[in-house]
Amino acid sequence: MKKIFLIILSLLGLTSFAQTGVVKGKIIDKQSEKPISGAVITLIGNDENQTTSDEEGNFKLFGIPLGRQSISISLTGYESTSVSDLDITTGKENLLTIPMMEQFNTLDEIVVTSGSNKARAINKMAIVSTKQFSPEEVTRFSGGRSDVARLVSNFAGVSTGDDSRNDIVVRGNSPSGMLWRIEGMPVPNPNHFATLGTTGGPVSALNPNLLANSDFMTSAFPAEYGNAIAGVFDLGFRKGNPDEYEYMISAGAYPGLEFMAEGPLGKKGGSFVAAARYGFVGILGLAGTTAQPNYSDISFNVAFGKSKLGNFSLFGIYGTSKIDFLGENINKEDPFAAQDEDGFVTSSFGSIGLKHNLDIGSNSSLKTIIGFANSGNTYKNDRYYNYDTPSENKLRFSDIDNSESRITFSTLFNSKLNKKITIRAGLLFENYTLNADLATRDRQQDNDGDGYPDLVQLIRNDGNFNIVQPFAQGQFRLMEKLTFNGGIHAQYFSINEQFVFETRSALSYAVNPKNTISLGYGLHHQSVPVPILFLSENINGDRVQTNKNLDLVKSDHYVLGYDVKLANKWRGKVELYYQQIDKAAVESSPSSYSSLTEGADFGYSIDKTSLISNGKGHNQGVEFTLEKFFSQGFYGLFTTSVFESKYKGSDGIERNSPFNNGYVINLLGGKEFKIGKDQNNVFSIDTKFTTAGGRYYTPVDLAASNLAGYEIRDDANAFSRQYDPYLRWDVKFGIKLNSKNKKRFHQFYIDFQNVTNNTNVFTKQYNRLTNTVNQKDQIGFSPDFGYKFQF
Repeated sequence: MKKIFLIILSLLGLTSFAQTGVVKGKIIDKQSEKPISGAVITLIGNDENQTTSDEEGNFKLFGIPLGRQSISISLTGYESTSVSDLDITTGKENLLTIPMMEQFNTLDEIVVTSGSNKARAINKMAIVSTKQFSPEEVTRFSGGRSDVARLVSNFAGVSTGDDSRNDIVVRGNSPSGMLWRIEGMPVPNPNHFATLGTTGGPVSALNPNLLANSDFMTSAFPAEYGNAIAGVFDLGFRKGNPDEYEYMISAGAYPGLEFMAEGPLGKKGGSFVAAARYGFVGILGLAGTTAQPNYSDISFNVAFGKSKLGNFSLFGIYGTSKIDFLGENINKEDPFAAQDEDGFVTSSFGSIGLKHNLDIGSNSSLKTIIGFANSGNTYKNDRYYNYDTPSENKLRFSDIDNSESRITFSTLFNSKLNKKITIRAGLLFENYTLNADLATRDRQQDNDGDGYPDLVQLIRNDGNFNIVQPFAQGQFRLMEKLTFNGGIHAQYFSINEQFVFETRSALSYAVNPKNTISLGYGLHHQSVPVPILFLSENINGDRVQTNKNLDLVKSDHYVLGYDVKLANKWRGKVELYYQQIDKAAVESSPSSYSSLTEGADFGYSIDKTSLISNGKGHNQGVEFTLEKFFSQGFYGLFTTSVFESKYKGSDGIERNSPFNNGYVINLLGGKEFKIGKDQNNVFSIDTKFTTAGGRYYTPVDLAASNLAGYEIRDDANAFSRQYDPYLRWDVKFGIKLNSKNKKRFHQFYIDFQNVTNNTNVFTKQYNRLTNTVNQKDQIGFSPDFGYKFQF
């Protein structure tokens, strides 16, 4: 530590200087998405430093002082807006795309200001339950591990409560209800060590250094989103610098070693950005398991520039992961493996898309995407029967090999009819090819008489199916203070040949410049998770998939919100919501099971067949957000959610959902201090405190488990017990160093996670070797660190 401190002091001495940065980008009309010329961009605090957007909407603003800065954008006939919290450094130029809304009334005496650009959703059709986030927040907030999924756990209505996985639980829904989109294209689970049907994992494969500002939606989302009942993560890749080549080398405990490059491409304004990462968290002993995980990923976005045929871009992401759990090397407290087993896990995720934007007239455009995505995972598990005895015998216990591929075609037509009406219509077509195989001895009988449970093939599916989703929606500015968004979404699921229509609507009323009331409703449907849908059972000696005709799960969302601007850079928000869920999959005979309880683990139930679509559930709650946007060197965020999540199985008894934490509280804050001779370097302190009610779980039936030799839960008392409350406090320290006379920038941070070493519960499970129920805890105190060099 002494050597590190001396190195930092020497770097501070070398980098005391006065230098400036650059902000550039494009100004667009938010409704038509066309470039705006003539907009005036001004550095807030220095009215003399300003520039004007050209015919293509492009602008460049030079001479920006280092540190946190803000700019304002104004143009006659448009609502003035601003972009704050710009982190100006010597290592990289800031690239922005800034939308402006045309004024409802252009009379001279009316002045409308939209405030911070970040206070509104990027998707203009999203009014309720939407939060815009920036990738800079992913690396700034303490405890985030450079993971976008962990970032959104700070938002109201979202809970994780699990240090080992980043599953996103939205308002008490299962994580399997999430929809992930990249550049407008739905994608499979974008996490390392992902498994079929899940939406989370231990480590994210999404690189925040390639992401643009994006939207996260928790309810009643607009009509262009479908096949999801919980939430939508609508991510965009940023474009590379079209004027200069820039590079970055970084190393971090969880993202690993990274190299990134970007710069101009061709002579038509094209650009590229690409990054590759290799993880080494296992080497550092921070993985939460005694086995060593290996993972890597690559992401890219190539914009080919403007042409007569429109604008083309190619984007993609690919990641692989592998881990071997060898029983002889496993600690008995390891939450992911056992000493009498060897497990071999591999997974991969890839997505590539070609996007085409075509201008149609002065106020319309057509966006088309053709893409391909694939995800796969294998799990080979060997168990040592009669472990640690002279008759020890190793047998293959489970063999899983899943591969999901999808071809995607989507098209979206956007047209601004006038300043009051904007319409959108489009179609999403997805063709899935599924190759799923699952063979296991778990919970099986010994029908061949060899003294061991039989290895039974529960899933064997080589087929394909289609999902077709047309939609149409519009934004209607009924009055200067009143905006209505409405639309219709339809969905066709080829497996059961079900076709459904869904209505979506949202209303926003600005009582005055500081207070806004919003109201939203959405009808949503989603297919039952694939691992449940394709389970098979033995009927007269044949394996039959008896769940394939299950209905789409139906969900009605109702939201009421109130948004208030408390002061400059201060915002408060309250939302009340109710969600009614029908047609969940349950067993035909009375039981506590429901498909709504699946999705928060690496696997799904393997014995739930002949299901019917009679399950119900509901989620309700209130959320509060108090946010201080970054200004005057500090920021703050306080979010809390009080909610209830219940479900009914086929026995008709209302029970707690496993995701019914009851409450979640997050408190974040940070302060930056300018240091160095010319105050051009930064020392920062960030902290985060989180607490949440424990998750409900089903107790182990110890007597039945001892008799069977494997874990049996007391399903008659499903989710009747609750883990202790989750609590964690993180503290992060960082330094940013700007080079004296070259385009170079250094950043270093160390993040002390769970500084109180609170042992949050991971699980309580049956131990076959001792015939007892053991509690396994999550990671205690764990340091995270990172270093970044931009040039």
